[in-house]
Amino acid sequence: MQGQNITSSPVDQAVVDQVRAMLTALRSPQPWTPGSARDIAVRVGPFIERAQPRPGDDHGTEMIAVALVHPDTSHAGAYLHRRQLGYTERGWLRCETTAIIGAWQPGYALLTHAAAGLPLSDDVGMAPAHYALYIEARRRDNNRDGYTLLRLGPYTQTRRAQQDHDRLAAVLDGRETTLVPGHRVSARFGPFDVSDCELFADPYEADAVALLDAAVAGVSA
Repeated sequence: MQGQNITSSPVDQAVVDQVRAMLTALRSPQPWTPGSARDIAVRVGPFIERAQPRPGDDHGTEMIAVALVHPDTSHAGAYLHRRQLGYTERGWLRCETTAIIGAWQPGYALLTHAAAGLPLSDDVGMAPAHYALYIEARRRDNNRDGYTLLRLGPYTQTRRAQQDHDRLAAVLDGRETTLVPGHRVSARFGPFDVSDCELFADPYEADAVALLDAAVAGVSA
């Protein structure tokens, strides 16, 4: 059979092309620049997944916010598949920058849960990236009794949460012990508890300082 040409089928050739693209992507990661609006490749356990950084919350040196997406997310045919595998139920997640391989390349698609036909695990190693501010009034007699004066959330951008925290801290500076008699008032970050969403004031619909003033006025009334 010497000299006989062996031709591969279109399906076989497509697989070969995919493997070549995967090897190229692994050998030559493309750099990703924060704020570039490009999808990224991130490590999720032994897999590599496609992720979309959250605009305005992708400049952190140690942590950014991302949403895991199906590798074929731009194609309508992938809609049912990504629902079946749990890609659509994650929301925004906190992603350590050390898990970022680089900009997303189609060659990584073979290394995803979707390519293996496996659902994303319940724990993908990333905490939800929704935040809240808690303004608390604690008694000043060295015990921890007190109550939460105001809950603000959810914040979908750490930068916005930090800005409101700093503004509230400036308002409280020098007034922590006078706003609520017998209590010290302070602001702290915390996770947003979706199950208690009705207890939170939306920080995007009103000014945080105005909400604090209203809460203090309600206590004094």
